[in-house]
Amino acid sequence: MIASLRGAVLEKGGNDAIIDVNGVGYRVFFSLLTLTRLPEPGQTAQVRVRTVVREDALDLYGFLTAAEESLFLMLTGVSRVGPKLALTVLSGLETEALVGALARGEVARLSKIHGVGKKTAERLVLELKDRALELELGTRQTAASSAKVAAGVEGDVISALVNLGFKQPDADRGVKAAAAQLEAPLSFELLFRESLKTLRAGKS
Repeated sequence: MIASLRGAVLEKGGNDAIIDVNGVGYRVFFSLLTLTRLPEPGQTAQVRVRTVVREDALDLYGFLTAAEESLFLMLTGVSRVGPKLALTVLSGLETEALVGALARGEVARLSKIHGVGKKTAERLVLELKDRALELELGTRQTAASSAKVAAGVEGDVISALVNLGFKQPDADRGVKAAAAQLEAPLSFELLFRESLKTLRAGKS
């Protein structure tokens, strides 16, 4: 089964795109939100793919994030929800908002998605509420844990800079400026080096 594709976007349609991989064009179906984020024709795209085999077709469904792909699998696991309807649901709300709506049982909000009726929304909530709640809580805990780690590293770097002779306000400023330029997770060594560089540049 095809799990991912990397190639040039040849063209975009209303709900799909053709991706050229070494001269072979693959038609991949996307949610409307993902389709708007896909690179423009001529540019290279890397997408995650789920292959759905039917008696009369072999369809590819694409995603830019693992979270969207996981939600697609959750949705298609609901009774009477096929891949096309799952993409319709994913087209109506951002991934995080959709997980929240399912976790909180917001049938009315889900029903407002074009192509999703009240009965379908009720079925989605009934079958996915608990799983979505676990996913939402897991995401919050991960974010909180990452924030604590980042705060701890920043505090350590500030202390190290103060020990080197920098004033507390300057150390705070240098660390925040450096942290804003770096990608998480932050390591002590990298943040210390970049903060020192920032502070020295400010003095020159």
